[in-house]
Amino acid sequence: MRQLKTRRLIAIITAALAVLTTGVIYTVANPFSASAQTVCSKAWNAATVYVGGDTASHDGVEYRAKWWTQGEKPGTTGEWGVWESKGRCGGDTDPTSEPPTEEPTEDPTGDPGQSGAINAAYFTEWGVYGRNYHVKNIVSSGSAEDLTHINYAFGNVKNGQCTMDDSYAAIDKAYTADQSVDGVADTWDQPLRGNFNQLIKLKEMHPDLKIVWSFGGWTYSGGFGQAAQNPAAFAESCYNLLHDPRWDGLFDGIDIDWEYPNACGLTCDTSGTNAFPNLMSALRTKFGDELVTAAITADGTSGGKIDLGGYGAAARYVDYYQVMTYDYFGAWDADGPTAPHSALNGFTGQPIAGFDSATAIAKLKSLGVPSEKLLLGFGYYGRGWTGVTQSAPGGSATGAAPGTYEAGIEDYKVLVNECPATGTVGGTAYAYCNGEWWSYDTPATIATKTAWANSQDLGGAFAWELSGDTSDGDLVSAIASGLD
Repeated sequence: MRQLKTRRLIAIITAALAVLTTGVIYTVANPFSASAQTVCSKAWNAATVYVGGDTASHDGVEYRAKWWTQGEKPGTTGEWGVWESKGRCGGDTDPTSEPPTEEPTEDPTGDPGQSGAINAAYFTEWGVYGRNYHVKNIVSSGSAEDLTHINYAFGNVKNGQCTMDDSYAAIDKAYTADQSVDGVADTWDQPLRGNFNQLIKLKEMHPDLKIVWSFGGWTYSGGFGQAAQNPAAFAESCYNLLHDPRWDGLFDGIDIDWEYPNACGLTCDTSGTNAFPNLMSALRTKFGDELVTAAITADGTSGGKIDLGGYGAAARYVDYYQVMTYDYFGAWDADGPTAPHSALNGFTGQPIAGFDSATAIAKLKSLGVPSEKLLLGFGYYGRGWTGVTQSAPGGSATGAAPGTYEAGIEDYKVLVNECPATGTVGGTAYAYCNGEWWSYDTPATIATKTAWANSQDLGGAFAWELSGDTSDGDLVSAIASGLD
């Protein structure tokens, strides 16, 4: 059993002790009446801005705001929302408040799953082909014990609706006994095969593991502009797809990888600054207490993609943002200069100031996004150049270094052996070998980054993507070990 589950056990014991301690204090503080109630604060008002620590009452219950909020009704978002219930109250000082009713009993909105920090990673639908990476590999690597969430990538967005992309890989590909998660072979007549059936088996083995279906990404984000024209219809289509009777219960929610609202990814989106918040609002309304998440840009430059996306306004609707703090620099600039693609901090000679994780996180916080709703991003791959003559960052190059699947990019599991790290810059590693210059994260730099994430009170971390890790899940394990 790995450290994540140990921390979960500690958290449970600590919580139990806290409950006992609270009970003792309550008895001492209220020796004459165990049923005494807190005096209600002023009644909640939809037009009022509340910040962390502010209190308000609603329906006879006292609430405390955990971060900035306006218009978000107490008692509707559960323990993972902005309002923390402090229990029943009486003697409301505001004569306009509504009469007390029973305390809300809703389930928490978008329960992130296991106690403690989130450790999420993407599993790609197409990885079962050339990469030969299957759901069973999540188990055999030990990563299933360390992960809290898996993002299944990607669903497509067509005609304003969520759609399945590769149905053969998702629901039809047959697995033999030795390929299957549980050692049981698929049969020709069973109603569900493929990745979905394997993921269902994975959840049976690890019931605390949350799985969300990711839509969009670099290739499929072009459909979001049309989807934003009718957010309610889009949300309805997504909900119906995720809850198809053939696999209902597999997915714990939806992830939106919109690259990028009102800026240019594969295509240039001009849907307007309210499009993303409106879309996320519709998804929250439809999905209720299921997970609603988004992978978002990490461009912290002034007037950059974060400023254009509406992420501050949409934060109230999401359980967390996966901030893509990677791919800052790469061999699309064929002649260099060489620079790390996933720096934690700014560094001397940085080609574009603000292209680093710390700047992006600070920018999102300044927009009012709570720290606990931000996940730090890791890439299980490196980006590199060839024709480089100096080992230090900032050198010139002649083009993209060769890669197994694409020039200029290579999996960590390959680089750790073929071009080991020779230095660090900006909190991440780089390697120089045979005229090639690569940057990537290692277990050592992950320790640095997760320590920083802990100091920033972030909600955890996520990674793209599982097939790039070693067969022993070294990077997944390093993230799990480093997070509080």
